[in-house]
This record gives sequence, structure tokens and C-alpha cells, in this order.
Amino acid sequence: MDNASQYGQQDFNLPHDVVSLPSQGKYYKSGKSSIKVGYLTAQDENTLLGQRNGDNIIMTLLRNKIYEPNFDPMELLECDVEAILIFLRNTSFGSEYTFNLRDPKTLSNFESTISLDELNVKEVSIEPNNQGLFEIMLPVTQKMVKCRLLNQKDIQDLQKMRDSYPDGVIAPVVTKRLEKMIVEFDGSKDLADISSTIVNLPIADSKFIRNTMEGAEPKLDLERVFVAPSGEKVSTRIAFGAEFFRPFF
Repeated sequence: MDNASQYGQQDFNLPHDVVSLPSQGKYYKSGKSSIKVGYLTAQDENTLLGQRNGDNIIMTLLRNKIYEPNFDPMELLECDVEAILIFLRNTSFGSEYTFNLRDPKTLSNFESTISLDELNVKEVSIEPNNQGLFEIMLPVTQKMVKCRLLNQKDIQDLQKMRDSYPDGVIAPVVTKRLEKMIVEFDGSKDLADISSTIVNLPIADSKFIRNTMEGAEPKLDLERVFVAPSGEKVSTRIAFGAEFFRPFF
């Protein structure tokens, strides 16, 4: 597939800005820590209004607005996608974000507003090696594994796998997620060996990998706590998708 068909017919000379990535490029082979992103246009309004699926909207926007030749948005980490979406929203509609919430005591609706400019990146608990991988010693088997963070393609593949299973049948979400994370197990990079080992991995080791990688991934602080008119506290989270842009339409 050539560049034009994969990324649309972008004119990389159109007005754009450079967005710093929360990942700082540590997890990409290119080491790219910032990316050129175009501003939303009247044509993009058609996309925002026309598509119903949030994931499709996000990928369409990324493919149309990233002005980097030969760059595949499917390789992006979740935190970097969020940073790009925030840039697109801020430069088009302003940084104010209003939550429509419900008072848990009175059940009445109320609104609270934050500035998306104030979002911070959470500190990670473990740093990758020079290959962008995380070296983890398992507590039970005492084996060394090397893991990577999941990108957009991985996340979509896992969702498609989950959706392919009929109701009442348990999808192997945990093992498949580990298969995508682990690139080396006790010195072996053979995918078949890794897959068969994961199936028999003690739960304590499996959980340790998932918890470690959860702390390893750079993330925007999207959680917010508000005080309702009744004085009760309400916790909520910024959600990315169609509704992130659609309140303006």
C-alpha cells in the first residue's frame, strides 16, 4: 500500500503545529518525541458529524491530521493519541471541557468545567531499556521477561478478538494480551514457545507482569473529582471518542 492511499491525500504544507508526545519517543524505533499535526478544517467537520463509531473517528482524524510522511498512526501509544486529540480539540474549540454530572444525593444534573491545558502526565514506575523494552524478573518462576507497551493496532486486535467470541464463550483476553506484551521469555524469542509458556504461567507472575506494565505506561491524568451542589464528591474521567468533539455540534 503506497503512502497516498494509506494516509489520504494530505498536503503536508498546510498549517500545522508540533505536538510533544507524552511518551517522549522512548518506545518507538524512530525515537520521535514530537509530531506535526494539522489543524481541524471544515472538511473534518464532515467526519466528526458523519461517523458514529468513536474508534473510527479517532483513526480517521489521526490519519488525516498527522503530517509525517510514512508514519503509521496504528503504532502510537494511547497517551500520545490522547495528546494529539487534545491538541486538535484545543486549537479548534478552546481548552475548556465541561462535564455533565449527576449529584448522587439529589440525583439532579450539574455541570463542572476544567481546562484541558492543565492535564499532566503521570510519572512512570519503571523505565525501558535502550530498545524501548521493559525487563521484568517474575516473582514465582524467577524467569526474566522482556515486554513492550501495546500500541493502537494491538488494542484494536484484542478488541476484534474479544468481539469474535459468541455470547457465553470466554475470550482468552488475558493470555492474548500477554502474548502481545512479551517479546522474550527466559531468553527465547520464539512466539510459539512464548505462547505455550504463557498458558501455564502462574497467576502471580501473570498479574505481576500486567501490574508492572500498567505502571510503566506514560498516561495523562484524566481522572477528576468534583464536589456536587449537595456536597457529595463525584469522580469522573475524560473520555475520548465522538462525544469528545460532538458537544460543539
